[in-house]
Amino acid sequence: MNFSAEKAARKWPCNAFGRGEVAMVTVAAVLLAVFAPSGPAVAARKSGLAPWIGLFGENRPKPRRARPPRSVPLPKARPAEAPATGPAEGTAAEKQAPPSTEEPARQATPAPALSACRLALTDAVAIAPSIPDIHGPGGCGGEGLVRLEAVVLPDRRQVAVKPAATLRCAMASAIADWIRTDIAPLTAPLGTTISSLDNFDSFECRGRNRIVGAKLSEHGRANALDVRAFGLANGQSISLTDRTVPRELRENVLHSVCTRFSTVLGPGSDGYHEDHIHLDLMERHNNYKICEWDVWEPMPQIAPLLPAARPDDAPPRKIAEKPDETESVGVKPDTPRPAKPGRQNHRQ
Repeated sequence: MNFSAEKAARKWPCNAFGRGEVAMVTVAAVLLAVFAPSGPAVAARKSGLAPWIGLFGENRPKPRRARPPRSVPLPKARPAEAPATGPAEGTAAEKQAPPSTEEPARQATPAPALSACRLALTDAVAIAPSIPDIHGPGGCGGEGLVRLEAVVLPDRRQVAVKPAATLRCAMASAIADWIRTDIAPLTAPLGTTISSLDNFDSFECRGRNRIVGAKLSEHGRANALDVRAFGLANGQSISLTDRTVPRELRENVLHSVCTRFSTVLGPGSDGYHEDHIHLDLMERHNNYKICEWDVWEPMPQIAPLLPAARPDDAPPRKIAEKPDETESVGVKPDTPRPAKPGRQNHRQ
């Protein structure tokens, strides 16, 4: 067969296939409009939506929720004649069931482990409850602190610390052992017992001797105690710096504290401890200790006798005349001095 472009154009026009497609689409649209269910189209027309929405089973848009009114209506007030209502009573099971303690137990933090010093400082030795750690400026404070309120003697009597001292556990334990072992037996010969300890100073965040700019005192570390006196059960008091207290008793206290503590300062040490005794457990190289406390002698009971005052009517005292210079030498002024042997007298 002989084909050419001109013959092909006459037999199959170029736009013939396009017109066929348009006709097929038109027929399909008419059939869908006739045989499709009218419910979705009617509902679409009523709702104001496009009529073709829902014809092919696609999801319809969800209607928006109505916004709640801005002001919520409140209930009406309860009438005055209405009976009073009490709290709702729980069931019998709720009344009998004990409160659950599982939740607080899970929330409670575990307590820190106690130190060996804290375990040894029991109520049989001293009344010294633990207090929170102190962390102040410049290294003040410390950890493992207690409030020493009283020392318990072996016979269960208590020696009150007035006022209560804030100390490290080691220092409080040393004070308790000192009172129980050394001081209590010292008061037995006096016919009474010790009842209190006069605390002059314990914890205080300050420099040494309260000097501005000085090194931190052991009081600032809660590692020192200033003792002024002991109270006795008979109402008397023993001042450690009082000269009227028997010297032997004060010397026994001196030897006791210098053996137990690393620093002891008292009268005659530096001028700052004339009316009390400073005790601390400061750590030094090679366990070096300082013990400076002068146990002064008692004051004389009778003052030395002085001469009696001169009466007003007494005659005036005679004043001895001043001896002449020549008489003191024993040579007359006109008498020439003898010449020494071997020399010539120039006056002759």
